[in-house]
Order: sequence, then C-alpha cells, then structure tokens
Amino acid sequence: MILLTGLNGFLGKSIEVELSKKNKLYGLSRTAGEYKISLENEIPYFNQNFNLVIHAAGKAHSVPKTEYERKQFHHVNVVGTENLLKGLEKIEVPKQFVFISSVSVYGQEFGKGINEENELEASDPYGLSKIDAEVLVTEWCKRHKVVCTILRLPLLVGKNPPGNLGAMIKAINKGYYFNIAGGKAKKSMVLAKDVASFISVVAPIGGIYNLTDGIHPSFSELSIAISKKKYLSLPLGFAKLCGRLGDLIGVKAPITSLKIKKITSDLTFDDSKARRLLNWKPESVLDYLKREKLS
Repeated sequence: MILLTGLNGFLGKSIEVELSKKNKLYGLSRTAGEYKISLENEIPYFNQNFNLVIHAAGKAHSVPKTEYERKQFHHVNVVGTENLLKGLEKIEVPKQFVFISSVSVYGQEFGKGINEENELEASDPYGLSKIDAEVLVTEWCKRHKVVCTILRLPLLVGKNPPGNLGAMIKAINKGYYFNIAGGKAKKSMVLAKDVASFISVVAPIGGIYNLTDGIHPSFSELSIAISKKKYLSLPLGFAKLCGRLGDLIGVKAPITSLKIKKITSDLTFDDSKARRLLNWKPESVLDYLKREKLS
C-alpha cells in the first residue's frame, strides 16, 4: 500500500494516475483523499500501514512579500514533514520513503550541468526549507532503516502547468509574449508524468537524484513548440536598460537587472546519475509540447 501526500497538487495528480494502476493508494491533502489534513498544523493518525510513502506535499516556490510568507515555507515544508514522520512512527514504518525536493536546494541562479555533488547553497526561504526537510527525512530514514529516495526536480511540465511555464503559456495565448536576447537561455525541466512513472523504479533502490528531460530547452524553443510560431525578441541592450530603471524603483519593479540576468542565462542540471544507475529515459519536453495542447 502507498501513501501519497500532496495528492491534489500538480505532481501529486500525475503520481496518483500512474501508481494507482497497480497499487492501493491512499491520498493525503488539505481537501482530497482519505486523509484530509494540513500537515503543518497537526500530526496525522493513520488507520493502516504503508509499504511506500511519497511525500509530495509542500509550499511551492514563490517570492515571499511579507515576513509571514517567508515563515510559511518553513512551517509547511519543514514542520509539515516533521509531523508526517511523527505520524508514521505511530504505525509500522514504511519500507520505502520518497521525498519530492527541488533543484532550488543548490541555490544557483545561473550555471550548467549542476549535479548531486554540488554544495547546497540555497539562501532563499523555499530552498532553505527544502534543505531542512531533506535533512529531516534522511536522518529519520537512517534511524528507522527505511530506504530513502530524494528527487530534486526542476520546472515541472504537464497539462495546465503552474508557475513560470503557466505564465508563459498565458502570455502566448493573450498575444503579449516576447523573448529577450533571442530567447537562447536554456533551462532544465521535466515532465510530471515521467517523474511519476520513475518512482516505482527508484523507490526500492534509494538515493538522491536530479531529474530532467536531458534537453534543457531554450525559451525560444519552448515558445515555438507551444504555439508553432516565432516571436519577437527584445534586444539585450534595451532589456538591460529596462532592468537598470527597474533597479531604481526597487523590489516592486516588474523587471530588474537580476531578473534580466536570470532570463538570459543558462541554468541546467545534470541527471546522468539517474540515467547511468537506473536507466532514466524521459521524454523530451519539446516533443511533448509539440504533441499536446497545455491550456
């Protein structure tokens, strides 16, 4: 039997579809599943034992605007994880535990081929909360002799995606999307369905893995795959000028020099460990986007 937290989340929905085909799956979330609770506020009481626990619940990556929002990352992602583990201690602990983490733990905004051996240098509330949760899970699994898997994921892709990709699709559909400096910057991403199908492969083995599609598409490639047409590109010099003007306005500016730097710089992660050890062979995000309509 499997317990899946974050049942109602973007990735959770894909995991449920994939793993419920051959397994009895119990869901936990605030509003759906057999266990409807907020992990950050209470310790769950389970009515059965589980062979595998997949912890996909958590507060997603966003820019906090207040101190309360900053603290919420720790409260949801760390305290919530701690409460889940306390609940599992009241029953027979699972044989396997899979924790859904993020490449944000590396704390890098630019770079190529970042692998699992890189230092965890996150300084933002989200990245720090994921580091703390990884430590909690790793130590708990070691103490209870549970096979521990940590999946560090980049941008997730699938139907009706949230976050930056969702915003990009919305801009394309409304006709106001444009690239900057040719949209050449490459970013790692992975299909939610491929992560979901990989869990049954990796869970009995354990370990820490980056997962990507291995292609790391550019903004230009993404926009063409989504809409089947090319888009105007804002010259880099003009974009940098807009960024400097934004710097004068401050944190509320829609564009700043740092944002321009992020948009025009590569940020890719190395998933060769999963490919080498576990035959990870995901579908290309670009192929998927060319085939599917996401909104």
